[in-house]
Parts: sequence; structure tokens; C-alpha cells
Amino acid sequence: MKYFGAHVSASGGVENAPLNAHMIGAGAFALFTKNQRQWVAAPLTPAQIDAFRARCEEYGYRPFQILPHDSYLINLGHPDEAGLQKSRQAFTDEMKRCELLGLDRLNFHPGSTLKEIGEEECLARIAESINLALEATLGVTAVIENTAGQGSNLGWKFEHLAYIIDRVEDKSRVGICIDTCHAFSAGYDLSTAEACERTFAELDRVVGLRYLRGMHLNDDLKAQGSRVDRHAPLGDGTLGLEVFRYVAADPRFDDMPLILETPDESRWPDEIAQLYAFAGQPAPGVPTR
Repeated sequence: MKYFGAHVSASGGVENAPLNAHMIGAGAFALFTKNQRQWVAAPLTPAQIDAFRARCEEYGYRPFQILPHDSYLINLGHPDEAGLQKSRQAFTDEMKRCELLGLDRLNFHPGSTLKEIGEEECLARIAESINLALEATLGVTAVIENTAGQGSNLGWKFEHLAYIIDRVEDKSRVGICIDTCHAFSAGYDLSTAEACERTFAELDRVVGLRYLRGMHLNDDLKAQGSRVDRHAPLGDGTLGLEVFRYVAADPRFDDMPLILETPDESRWPDEIAQLYAFAGQPAPGVPTR
């Protein structure tokens, strides 16, 4: 069964995210559990935790349908020791917030060299950062997102993801999230069904589809191989609709959060409905107000 949704606002409290997802007819959702532009946030209160869990129960969102995202400030491969420790502390805190909310995964961008260290050293730091966070938490899987490779960001090659996973001690608590825009901008062809077959076969060979814990479904404003991260609404970019038809029809992508991060939020209800139509599956529907 497919679970399509979007990265919704948690403004006013994390308990608002499941409501916001329900109002756009989403069968899954992503959220930030704290302000993604700040290093430190107030701890979640028991009332917030209870309200979040109650609303997830009310609207039928189970942990495997939810893909929280960490702060964009975090760089788990930071070349500077102070920056690395700050990022590790913030990431562990975000993992603990997920644990408190009853969530079973946390999506994150792996990290950047900042052009100060080599790729392998940076990737090794990322893996060690994951190991430290897993040791300090229970039940939450660290989900590494592929990147477009913009600037000094790592994770744009499938080999980067495999290198990190190979060095994570608890393989049961590490996974990946594939962003279609990022993959296309990184040079992986997803523009036709045949291209999707080749690209996902390569992902399975290099990393293993058994590690897939979610996807971000975005069209691409830029060209294949541009190494620029610019999302576009579905069907309005250079990627086109075939990859979304492919994902919707393929059972390998069942039972995980399939999340829109497309830039026009007003189109999310229609995009979600379109994805469910591609899957030949009834959409949850947008509630009447």
C-alpha cells in the first residue's frame, strides 16, 4: 500500500503537523520537530507529546508513515572539531525528540566537507556521528538522504551512502531516503521507466533497497547532472512525471512515507491525489470544511 504526503508545517507545536497533513488528504507526512533554523529548542512538553500522539492516532498516522527531518544547520561531517561536536549534540537531541514522539526514523542530509577535508574523512565522521547518536537513543533509525551534490555536500553518489552504512555498527537502525530531484541533479537518470529501472537497480547493487525507509518526490527545476538543488512542482520540471508513475506502481516502494517537498503548497492536495491515481489506490481525500 502506498502512503503519499508532504512536508507539512508544525508551526504552533508538533501536534499541528498531523492535522495539517490530514487537511491536504495526505496518507503520510514529514515535519521538523523543532525550528530548523535554530540550534537549540525548548524540550517537548508532556502535553505536546500527548497531543501529537493523540492526533496521529485520530488521523491514522503510524510511525512508518511519518518522516521527520532534522535541522539543515547540522553537519555530521564537519571538518572543525567544535562544529562537529555541536552538530552531533544537535542531531542526538533530534533523535531523542523523535523517540519521545514515538517516531521510528529521522531523515537527514549527511554532511559537507566545506572544502577543508577529504571526502573519505568526512564520510567517516558522518558514520561515527551516526554511531554515537544510535548509542544514545532507542528505536529510531537514522535515515540518510541523498543530496544533489551542491557545493561541498556529500551523499550525491550512491557510493557515499554505502560507505557510511558500511561503517555504521547497528545496521538495523540505519536507512536511506531517495529524493528524486536530488538524484536527477546528481546525474542519475529517472526520466523514463527504463531509466528508473537502471537507476534503482544500481541503487540496489551499490547500497541495497532493503535500506530504503522513505522517499522525497520532487520534480527538478534544473538539468540532469546540474548538481544544483532546486525543486519543482510535479510535471513542471526537467524530470517529468514518469518517475512518479514508476514509484506509484512499484511495490518495492510500499509501506513507507513518500513525501512531496514541491515548492507550491497550494498544489499539494492535487499532487497527492495525482500520485494516488498513479497507484490505482483510493486517496484519503481532503476533508470538507
